Amino acid sequence: MNQTPLPQLNKPLNRLQNLFDSETIFYIIKRVLQGLLTILLASFLSFIIIQIAPGDYLDTLKQNPKIAKETIEQLTIRFGLDQPWYVQYWRWLIQVVTRLDFGESFVYNRSVSSLLAERIPATLLLAISSIIITWLIAIPLGILSAVKQGSWTDRILRVISYFGQGFPSFITALVLLILAQYLSPLFPVGDMTSLNHAELSPLGKLLDIGWHMILPTIALSITSFAGLMRLMRGQMLDVMGQDYIQTARAKGLPEDQVIYVHALRNAINPLITLLGFEFASLLGGAFIAEFFFNWPGLGRLILQAVTAQDLYLVMGSLTMGATMLIVGNLLADLLLKAVDPRIKLENLK
Repeated sequence: MNQTPLPQLNKPLNRLQNLFDSETIFYIIKRVLQGLLTILLASFLSFIIIQIAPGDYLDTLKQNPKIAKETIEQLTIRFGLDQPWYVQYWRWLIQVVTRLDFGESFVYNRSVSSLLAERIPATLLLAISSIIITWLIAIPLGILSAVKQGSWTDRILRVISYFGQGFPSFITALVLLILAQYLSPLFPVGDMTSLNHAELSPLGKLLDIGWHMILPTIALSITSFAGLMRLMRGQMLDVMGQDYIQTARAKGLPEDQVIYVHALRNAINPLITLLGFEFASLLGGAFIAEFFFNWPGLGRLILQAVTAQDLYLVMGSLTMGATMLIVGNLLADLLLKAVDPRIKLENLK
């Protein structure tokens, strides 16, 4: 019976131990505290900006002659709109901190927390799937373009990356919508599931959601894919010109080992630091994809809330968006530390 050699078993355990050493724990605590302060300031500024905007949600109701003035007054007191803005913000902040209660939505007449719990998973699913697909395609193509520098393969890939970066997300989404009309019913363009989703088996439900994700994921991935491929190519070309790569080749190491072990490990580090920012940009780009493809995510919810001046729904959505951005940046730093233990977290900005 074959047994795993002890050194091979200890290697991942040592790496895991290095990842969660005292320095890492202190760094996580510091970043969490900084993140909480950032969220506090962002929510305060957002609340002020919303208050500066003319009118509020009740102004629309006041224009409806079928709604009595007494009803408007009751709603004003119910939502706390009769209080000064700083009192409204303080009450909202206290209930968020103590009960994780973001208030009640004016439009949906439901708690904001329940709406966010429904919409955030859909946005995260779209953003994370887009990141996975982007990296699975862009990294190998960037390496191939660098290895084949100056060849027709390199030129074609560079042209593709230029076109990809030149297309705004809304143009890409619009083109995909037009394409879907010609290929109907091959690709669905509305909602997250089919009408008979509840009747499907567990595997069928997963496949149904994946089927509906195809077009919005492509729309969200094209621009980031093009930029990531160009960055991977540039990093590989820079690393492959270093002295230690030439030394490895002079020792007679196989070219695949030189590229995928020595060069790639050092070239990919700067890309990992971009994960947090890419995650944030995908959350922003998800607004467009969700709008065009009727995807029930956080982006559409924020757009509807801003349009209707739904105060507490806007505040809750922006707060959760900022939280996901901070978490994404923290995970990117920890991933960089896991890939290269030589990196000191205290040097990351």
